[in-house]
Amino acid sequence: MANSAEVKFQNHFKLNVLFKDYIFFENLLLENNIDFYHNSNENSDISDGTLFFLLDKDRVIIDQLLIDNEIIASTETILMPDYREERKVQKFHFLVYLIVVALLILVIFIVDLFK
Repeated sequence: MANSAEVKFQNHFKLNVLFKDYIFFENLLLENNIDFYHNSNENSDISDGTLFFLLDKDRVIIDQLLIDNEIIASTETILMPDYREERKVQKFHFLVYLIVVALLILVIFIVDLFK
């Protein structure tokens, strides 16, 4: 079974998957015949991730899929940011700051040469 609303009426848990991993995670669920429910109309803010309803009986399999495929996911109470993406952004900011400082120093030296 694929995306079925019946999951919401059984013993389930909610898992918030980052938007960048959403399609890959859904594909893994389909490949492993894991019942889930997801309604993209309910989730208006995709920046927080995509909410999946999953059956409690599949929790062990889902945990292993998340670990094996390095998918960042969290429950509703514990939001987990993707620190790998944050490091990329921080490196980019550092590089931009370094370039700006280097350009400022270069401009100061050029101005001093023409005095």
